[in-house]
Amino acid sequence: MTHRSVPVARARRLAPVAVAALLAAFAVPVLAAEPASAATPLRTLAAAKNKFIGFAAATGPLANESAYRSIAQTEFSQITPENAMKWDSTEPNNGQFNYTGADQIVAFATANNQVVHGHTLVWHSQTPSWVQSLGATAMRTAMNNHIANVVGHFASNPVVQSWDVVNEVFDENGGYRTSFWYNTLGSGFIADAFRAARAADADAKLCINDYNVEGVNAKSTAMYNLVSTLKSQGVPIDCVGLQTHLSTQYGFPGDMQQNIARFAALGVTVRITELDIRIPTPRTSAKDATQAQYYTNVVNACLAVSACTGITIWGFSDKYSWVPDTFPSEGAALIYDENYQVKPSYTAVYTALGGSPNNDTTAPSAPSNLAASGTTASGTGLSWTGSTDNVGVTGYDILRAPGTSGGSFAVVGSSATTSFTDSGLSASTSYRYQVRAKDAAGNLSSVSNTVTVTTSGGTGDTTPPSTPSSLAASGTTASGTGLSWTGSTDNVGVTGYDILRAPGTSGGSFAVVGSSATTSFTDSGLSASTSYRYQVRAKDAAGNLSSVSNTVTVTTSGGGTGGCTATATVQTSWGNGYVMDPVTVKNTGTSAITGWTVTFTLPAGHTISGSWNGTVTVSGQNVTVKPVGWNATVAPGASVAFGFQVSRPNGDTSTASGFACTTP
Repeated sequence: MTHRSVPVARARRLAPVAVAALLAAFAVPVLAAEPASAATPLRTLAAAKNKFIGFAAATGPLANESAYRSIAQTEFSQITPENAMKWDSTEPNNGQFNYTGADQIVAFATANNQVVHGHTLVWHSQTPSWVQSLGATAMRTAMNNHIANVVGHFASNPVVQSWDVVNEVFDENGGYRTSFWYNTLGSGFIADAFRAARAADADAKLCINDYNVEGVNAKSTAMYNLVSTLKSQGVPIDCVGLQTHLSTQYGFPGDMQQNIARFAALGVTVRITELDIRIPTPRTSAKDATQAQYYTNVVNACLAVSACTGITIWGFSDKYSWVPDTFPSEGAALIYDENYQVKPSYTAVYTALGGSPNNDTTAPSAPSNLAASGTTASGTGLSWTGSTDNVGVTGYDILRAPGTSGGSFAVVGSSATTSFTDSGLSASTSYRYQVRAKDAAGNLSSVSNTVTVTTSGGTGDTTPPSTPSSLAASGTTASGTGLSWTGSTDNVGVTGYDILRAPGTSGGSFAVVGSSATTSFTDSGLSASTSYRYQVRAKDAAGNLSSVSNTVTVTTSGGGTGGCTATATVQTSWGNGYVMDPVTVKNTGTSAITGWTVTFTLPAGHTISGSWNGTVTVSGQNVTVKPVGWNATVAPGASVAFGFQVSRPNGDTSTASGFACTTP
């Protein structure tokens, strides 16, 4: 997943002339024309909490873009070189070392009172082929020489304070990654690398670093056990790095604080080393809000444990994020957009660190050049030139009024970008549009220019779609259910489905509770031990509605005094497996429960390959999980959690389902 604090009194290594030249190149002022951030920089807020806040630096924009440099020097107190200190950059050929990019970043940090975390010494990726082809003796010698030279190059520089010594040594199931390092040297290369780093620098903090170890799971437990063993053997390991490359579509690791605390109990510090939180693209206000909450959660987890020394964000602008090239259809993972404007995620970090963004009373500038395009009988596209703000624009409201004059403008949607598509319009009808910008403090700009559109004539379509059929429910829990059905047909085209729900097994009125563009829907927020009826109906572009489908009745599980619910989150997945963590067991009753049982179903071909914080029994594809002892008693409204890992056939993307919880 990698692409990827008190200064120690040490003499500088660089020659004075070289230092002076490099400092002159990077001691750039904050330019008035550059996009501004909050009045109090993140680094000041973090320092007040005795933490650092850092970013991964790319040498290209650091040298060539004033906007990038301005934010880098103003907002952050720590820098991790994204690529400049990796093996393929520092020793591309045996014994030939190059520190041009690394020295550039260290000089920038020196000029701006920042510290540097070296990344990374021993890794299975971005290591030249000449290393990978060596025999055991030669490979160990090459590793030790590389560490001695690279760490030694910066050992007398007080700015370079820590190193990722070994990186990503575990597979998802908790076994050692079968890298060329492991296959040639066995697991002993890990301890050897730490000893070599300590020999090269007696003062630097030495870390192990990995991804998908943010919560308590098989992989993080394996790393926990390794750190414990290394400490007991006297191996000089000082810190643990949790990369924290998260995705909102897989859920947040709810036991992150617990995980940080258990590593801290081993006598090491912990740092968040490569934070980014990707969302499905394109951006929307709702997706931005979820991402912002995840950033808040990460900061809060670190703040809650004194041994968590700080947070490094893997970049800061979406313009240079590694995510889109690695995760198709995901992106926008960082706290500034491509134009160096702050996003809600920046505000989330700022607020979590103790800032008060609501002191901002300056409204954004008005959007301009609003224009419409692609107008049809039922919709139109809008685009405009974006606004600026003293802190940052967080989005735009789209306002619409009927006709070519008169009538009132009302908000009909919002956008996190400078475009919007309005749908569901009437044929042969005129509408007027305006947009306005908003910031994190709730300040609203003046409205843009007004644009008028007239939709084209309708098709005269009065034929409704056919009726959906075979409506069925599955995966019903205490708080939700899944619905699926056979789709409708239409003489022009089906545009979607309305989902209707009524209370109880009879009586009551059906009301629309959601819509879907596909033939499935998940309804959530239901009450435990309660019956509901569902129907669906199809609709087309002309607004014609089909007859309703068959009715399906579901009854949610659990509930009542002493009841419980089980909510599962897919933390991560790969070609032939996945991890569900946390599976949160919540007491939904009014009295404490002293035991719980969670059941769920594995798809055909799936097998449990590991679990934690629960006692698991399997019968066919049916799985039962009970407490391990310490997590049996749950107070009213409180929660406990467990997790598990599953192996599945290659190409199968399904996951466990049907989670239900019962109490004794």
